Amino acid sequence: MKVLLTGSTGYIGRRLKHRLIQDENIDLRLLVRDKKSISSKIIEKVEVFEGDTFHKESLEKALKDVDIAFYLIHSLNRKDYKNLDKISAQNFLDMAISSGVKKVIYLGGLGVKNEHTSEHLLSRLETGEILSSSDKIQTIWIRAGVIIGSGSTSFEIIRNLTEKLPIMTTPKWVNTKAQPIAVDDVLSYLYSSIYLEEKKNLIVDIGAEQLTYKQMMEKTALALGLKRYIIPLPFLSIRLSSYWLNLFTPVPYGVAKALIEGLKSEVVIQNENAKKYFPHIKPMSYIDAVKKAVKEIQNNQVISRWSDRYGKAWDKDHTKEIADAVFVDRRVEDISQYSQENIYKSFISVGGDFGWFDYDFLWKIRGVIDKIIGGVGLKRGRRDQFNLRVGDSLDFWKVIDVQENKRLLLFAQMKLPGTAWLEFKIDGDKLIQSAYFYPKGVWGRLYWYILIPVHYFVFNNMIRSIIKKA
Repeated sequence: MKVLLTGSTGYIGRRLKHRLIQDENIDLRLLVRDKKSISSKIIEKVEVFEGDTFHKESLEKALKDVDIAFYLIHSLNRKDYKNLDKISAQNFLDMAISSGVKKVIYLGGLGVKNEHTSEHLLSRLETGEILSSSDKIQTIWIRAGVIIGSGSTSFEIIRNLTEKLPIMTTPKWVNTKAQPIAVDDVLSYLYSSIYLEEKKNLIVDIGAEQLTYKQMMEKTALALGLKRYIIPLPFLSIRLSSYWLNLFTPVPYGVAKALIEGLKSEVVIQNENAKKYFPHIKPMSYIDAVKKAVKEIQNNQVISRWSDRYGKAWDKDHTKEIADAVFVDRRVEDISQYSQENIYKSFISVGGDFGWFDYDFLWKIRGVIDKIIGGVGLKRGRRDQFNLRVGDSLDFWKVIDVQENKRLLLFAQMKLPGTAWLEFKIDGDKLIQSAYFYPKGVWGRLYWYILIPVHYFVFNNMIRSIIKKA
């Protein structure tokens, strides 16, 4: 059968993609905004269509001859995401019906509509309602709450708070009930939906044991072998709680705020359809899910992270923008006596746990400042300390081009009065390190000039340390 997967570069999508590729009965097709975000190894195994759900022509091409389509799309990191999600879902439904698609499988969120429902959760519910609104096509709406897995937003927050804070003061919503579920179990429900023979529209609520967020943090501490004390405070507002998460976890303020607002609503199972239609799936316990996630992180086996699709987007081709950069800081060193492979391995391992060499403290200060003003900061780290792919987050950078033994191009996602890139390139027997900056107005120019002394020490040290490490 021909299966279309949307959202294949997102947290769930990347993992589901690997599972679908292994099924010999499936002819997999991907719909992506940028083909460069898919590795060459994956492209050899699947069809890839460029486009998105807001352009019906590209959507029509992607859905042609498709039997089953996965809808794993949301627009949380864009303004007016609630309205955009509605338009996207309606476009997808209309084109799926007209293309003769037999089944749509959608992953949404647990919850019910009431006065406490957050805007984010309400958007996920409305998307599901739109996709399930027609009797001309079957929609299986899988609804999950807190997803626990290496790299998931929820797990990153819970793990970071538990590891870093022996005593936690938390908002009163920490006592809200939820039913977390391991990411592997979510994938099992999505995958099994392909072969489900039921013909009618279904809403399938999934989850393991029912826990409060406080109990989740206590169980996480137990899994990590830590002793933690949690003190709920009734006066912590959404704004204060969001700043708290912003400073102590990798997630930026906007994401933290959306999640905190969601804590007001219980996200628990409303039906027994998971047991009825998928009796073979037995969700693992919360503590086992945490242990598995931690093991993946320790073994550098994280397939996807929440930040893969987060942050300011970039154009498909930065060539002109970089060429037009007003300011360039370029360092060139001779590497004729070194292996190009070792030089490449050295510069693609920067950041994350390894830091930024001798002036790491300056990068950390910049990261804290970025967090305070609502940016992504340095806490995002890396998915894998030794390998990079297009779309990966690297502290407050995003990987937009990586060519083995040749080049790494990073796009700055920190708060800046302009646009910035950092490039490492091997050209013959030369290593060329370039920082590009396109300022926005007078403040952008002042920003660059003020940092010239800092850049002198930081960038000189960086290229020499890369060679030394190689």
